[in-house]
Amino acid sequence: MNLRKTSFSITAICSLLFISPCSFSQTERTLTLAEAYKLAIANSKLLKLSQAEVETAQTATKVVRTALSPSLEASLSASYIGNGTLMNRNFTNPQAISMPHFGNSFGMEASQVIFTGKAISSSIEKAKLEEKVAKLNYDRNELDICFLVTGYYLDLYKLKNQRKVFIKNVEQTEHLLQQVKSKEAQGMVLGNDITRHELQMQNLKLSLLEIENNRKIINNQLVATLGLPDNIQIEPDSSILEMDLSTVIKDNLLQQAAANLPELKAAAINKDIATKELQIAKSDYYPKVALAAANSFNGPILIEVPTINRNFNYWYVGIGIRYNLASLYKANRKVQLATSKQHLAAAAESIAQEQAQVSIYRAYTKFKESFEKLATYKTSSQLANENYRIVNNRYLSELVLITEMLDASNTKLNAELQVVNAKLDVIYCYYWLQREIGSKGDK
Repeated sequence: MNLRKTSFSITAICSLLFISPCSFSQTERTLTLAEAYKLAIANSKLLKLSQAEVETAQTATKVVRTALSPSLEASLSASYIGNGTLMNRNFTNPQAISMPHFGNSFGMEASQVIFTGKAISSSIEKAKLEEKVAKLNYDRNELDICFLVTGYYLDLYKLKNQRKVFIKNVEQTEHLLQQVKSKEAQGMVLGNDITRHELQMQNLKLSLLEIENNRKIINNQLVATLGLPDNIQIEPDSSILEMDLSTVIKDNLLQQAAANLPELKAAAINKDIATKELQIAKSDYYPKVALAAANSFNGPILIEVPTINRNFNYWYVGIGIRYNLASLYKANRKVQLATSKQHLAAAAESIAQEQAQVSIYRAYTKFKESFEKLATYKTSSQLANENYRIVNNRYLSELVLITEMLDASNTKLNAELQVVNAKLDVIYCYYWLQREIGSKGDK
């Protein structure tokens, strides 16, 4: 009966000791990782900025497309015309000439470009490619945000499990302390043994305090990323531990990265953009050809003396060719610059592929290693628990010293923590690997 009361009191004390006053005003909210992703994507300021960049790129494409539309210009003017003066070539014998005082002018001109050496079509294609790059940048930022959320989420779960393990060990240590005190009353142990147990108890409580503070910090970072109020306490969903991670196949990773990884796709598109820039630069070698039509309505006719106070209207339709002779010596430099950019883009794509391959190999190796660590830690935990049971029985029978008992208890605690951490490390390494191949790893 006394032991039950002791266990109950320890649990109550731990709950009250390590929950700050402000925690009582917090609202717990259980979220799956998929739900956390949705909140992060909906509320992330970085993603909103990336979306704005995508919309800007889409608008830029529409603007470039307008170069294909016909150009139409209209002009209208009214003027007051003063009297003229007629004189000899040597500025003698001036004579005033009466002029009609109202002048009017109306003109309209339409033109349609029919050939620019692929300058317009290449500019439109380049704008489309830049639009794709902006979308890929959004996808990359989305992957980064989701992976960041994954780290916070799993850290919260890890701290939650660590807290359970420490509280359990606090209860066990308190139970053992009561047994030691009972033996001290019978004169069977020294007071130094009690001091050692109490010291271990204080260390456990200090570790619990650190865990609780770390939980608050991580929770604050997570709710800020998700766009939730500060008073929300996220509770990870335990179903994440039931994930089936056996579907990862090493041979498919590079193919998946080539199909999904934004960095690789953007590098390939940037190379295409450089090709379009080269085509635009080469277009300066060619003349620009356009159809044109115009109508002009003017009055009075001032080129005659005396002036003819009548309106004169005329129109024309034709084709025009324009060539900038400076292109003969300026275009070469533009082409050289565009060619250099093309080589740089090809090199950047090669580097991106190499980095992706190295990152995938590293992430996959760590993923396989996490399984091996988990299996090892499970075996170590079983051995540590068996060792603790044996040492505890021998200690109660006064066959071992208190130092051995404390060593066995610490070994057991460390082994349990390693198992808890290893389970979540496997999941973290899985999501890390998914990030490296361009996937959020939704399950």
